[in-house]
Amino acid sequence: MVTQQPGLSLRKCPRLEAGSPEVIIYTDGGCRPNPGPGGWAAILWASGMELELGGGAPDTTNNRMEMTAALAGLNALTGPTKVTVVTDSEYVFNGMTNWITKWSGLGFSKKKGTLLNPGLWKALAEASLAHQASWAWTRGHSGVQLNERCDVLASAMIDARHSDPVAPTHEARTARDASLPAIDATETAEIWLPD
Repeated sequence: MVTQQPGLSLRKCPRLEAGSPEVIIYTDGGCRPNPGPGGWAAILWASGMELELGGGAPDTTNNRMEMTAALAGLNALTGPTKVTVVTDSEYVFNGMTNWITKWSGLGFSKKKGTLLNPGLWKALAEASLAHQASWAWTRGHSGVQLNERCDVLASAMIDARHSDPVAPTHEARTARDASLPAIDATETAEIWLPD
């Protein structure tokens, strides 16, 4: 049972009507070495269209790049969307489907130890709440086509060593199969935010 936190309200992602736009976002991020120069990539697949985004930072971590990829993908959506974010990061998947409720209730901190990347967690939580957002985990380097493409793009972004971690520096649109596959996903966990 979740206890009411003073000054905070527990929020859920909205339930959108049938016929609302649907998008699948594949993401990946990494560093060489970790920490060090990093890159991220997100591929948004909507009916009939695919959008690739990529960027990086000169001094970051694998986890920050994984989170930034998901955040950039969500931020690229132009209105409320039924969205499934597919990540090979257990940190991002578990964070958004489980741990975020407790962390947000503590002001994006932890009772014991330090919550790393609190600003990114808060931004990711807020971006998720604008959509009917769900999360799916896939094993990396296992032949999932768009996950593999994200890995290639993220590696290219590491090589480019960009300075603004959130602003995309790679963008490409292509035509895509109109039908989206069904993906087994978990809804974004409830999130505590200020009233």
